Amino acid sequence: MGAFLQRTLDAIADPFFWQDLLAQGVLGVYNGATYAILSLGLAVIFGLLNIINFTHGAQYMMGAFGAWLLLQFLGVNYWVALIVVPIVVGASGIVIERLLLKHLYKLDHLYGLLLTFGLALIIQGLFRNEFGVSGVNYGRVPELSGSLDLGFMIMPIYRLWVVAIALAVCLGTWFVIERTKLGAYLRAGTENPALVQAFGINVPRMITLTYGAGVGLAAFAGVLAAPISQVAPLMGADLIIVVFAVVVIGGMGSIMGSIVTGFGLGIIEGFTKFFYAEASNVVIFVIMAIVLLVKPAGLFGRTN
Repeated sequence: MGAFLQRTLDAIADPFFWQDLLAQGVLGVYNGATYAILSLGLAVIFGLLNIINFTHGAQYMMGAFGAWLLLQFLGVNYWVALIVVPIVVGASGIVIERLLLKHLYKLDHLYGLLLTFGLALIIQGLFRNEFGVSGVNYGRVPELSGSLDLGFMIMPIYRLWVVAIALAVCLGTWFVIERTKLGAYLRAGTENPALVQAFGINVPRMITLTYGAGVGLAAFAGVLAAPISQVAPLMGADLIIVVFAVVVIGGMGSIMGSIVTGFGLGIIEGFTKFFYAEASNVVIFVIMAIVLLVKPAGLFGRTN
């Protein structure tokens, strides 16, 4: 025990220890940005539509493939894809909502989960048959290539861009839903649709567009991931499990909870990789179990 304590103290006294620890924390912020923007889309859909959207990971994958397809076959660059792809994938989400999900709003959450889970398997299977399991490479974004010396690590400029744009999109979405008249209509439409309809608001159309916006956020995250990840049919399959855990910890339907928890858990995961790498794959789920024991509604969730 004494020898272990001495080694720990020696490690802490080493300046490289703090540099490496800080570097892992910065990398954790990048992972947290991905968690935050994906969990934000899930929180929007669940909070306003009461649907657990298990198709979210597949729609994230569709965003990445959409960017690749536009580049390969139409020569559309990354910046245009960042706008076009979320709109196109969001439109596909609108079709899904109109044809399928609208019939489930008054049923138990389990029906929506099973339907969206089945849709995810179908979408992933179609892309896997077309592109194979290994997937494709998108390539670098020329304007965001290179690295920045932070003193304690060399950080790719593109990763800094992802953190910045993800934070901007997350806070912008929170502001629209929580601080604008449109957001007030959305919240009121889910709680008392008849009353909102009486004021001349088309509630079904508003709900449909909300689902499309949530899907568009997933596709936006997919476009962001394309230049630095392997664009593959199953790229969202494992990630969506982690993102669901983030949403549960933050509080189902809580916009700010998803943002704060996404970034926070990304940092915790980064530090865990530094101290005990084997635990980094389960630390988020351990935290989820603890939070559910202490506060079942989540850190930012409301108890009915």
